[in-house]
Amino acid sequence: MDIRVQESAFDLGAETNAFAARQRGMGAIVTFTGVVRDLDDAPLRHMQIEHYPGMTERALRKIAEDAAERWPLGDALIIHRHGRLAPDDLIMMVATAARHRRDAFEAAMFLMDYLKSRAPFWKKEETAHGAAWVAAQQVDEDALEVWEMPSASRTRSGFS
Repeated sequence: MDIRVQESAFDLGAETNAFAARQRGMGAIVTFTGVVRDLDDAPLRHMQIEHYPGMTERALRKIAEDAAERWPLGDALIIHRHGRLAPDDLIMMVATAARHRRDAFEAAMFLMDYLKSRAPFWKKEETAHGAAWVAAQQVDEDALEVWEMPSASRTRSGFS
């Protein structure tokens, strides 16, 4: 497992290719990339992401270890940026590898949901109207509920 919290930008193609090159005997590789999006009500000038070094990496490693306990993963990658980010900047990446696609997809979704809701990052958005800390969203909290259910009971889109 490769867990990175970094200020610098990452090359999505290079990271994806390097992750894929390390996989042996895996039948599926799933990647997801988060992008800083503009706001609906006022253009986003930038987003400032803060974290506590050490604590954040431990929390992300724990999330990845939880995924590896739930699904038979060959490997996982989490990259999450901090610092000042502009709209359209890549903010994070998750990659999972497993022998079967369902395991790779579910593990990636699990990681994404937990990163969105539980990873210790604090985000402040700055617009022409000023700056404000980003509050937790109920929809993100609701997404975690599916992972508390037995796998046979999941009804989330893409699950059967």
